[in-house]
Amino acid sequence: MYILVIGAGKVGYFLSRRLCSNKHAVSIVDKDKALCEAAAKELEALVISGDGCDPRILEEAGIGRADVVAAVTGDDEDNLIICQLAKEKFGVRRTVGRINNPDNEHTFAELGVDVPVDATKIIAKVIEEEVSFSDFVNLMSFKRGKLAIVRLDLPEDSPAINKKVKDIRLPPDSVLVSIVRGEEVIVPKGDTILRPGDDVIALTLIGNEPQLLNLLAGKL
Repeated sequence: MYILVIGAGKVGYFLSRRLCSNKHAVSIVDKDKALCEAAAKELEALVISGDGCDPRILEEAGIGRADVVAAVTGDDEDNLIICQLAKEKFGVRRTVGRINNPDNEHTFAELGVDVPVDATKIIAKVIEEEVSFSDFVNLMSFKRGKLAIVRLDLPEDSPAINKKVKDIRLPPDSVLVSIVRGEEVIVPKGDTILRPGDDVIALTLIGNEPQLLNLLAGKL
């Protein structure tokens, strides 16, 4: 994929480094010339010093052919503007916006950012779930905050153990996407039987996660 990253700070740099190592084509834009020079020395990416909110700079960075635009600056307003420009002016299919202030998450979702990433919320979930639901992790929300991908390690006392997928009454608009069993990855079908220790990936509506946890792990 061709990915345009706006922001060359620590988040943007390490994101770009990972994307480059995974053989994606990456362009980076940042206002800070020094950050751009450092990124250009270390990464196999096109690096442009300029304002990511300026359509001319975005065009220079190749936004017209970008599959994904990731706005990960330290300024929420800039990230939102960049994502809106990408969607509305340049027709980019997928936008990712970093949220620095958790109060802005609803605004990002309502204004069409495909994947609003709230680092504070993610860290809080990790802390809270490590204490109370260590086997349940919310991986990512998308589709304007309406859907979530979740992961669940099935404990031995799960009420779903030894049941077929078709016999489990999942919450509305929920589906099991995959099961990782040891080294095997299983695409679940109706007759697939769940086993202890299965690592289950599911898609569900935001808000249905507690029901899903109760059905698959027997917890609230």
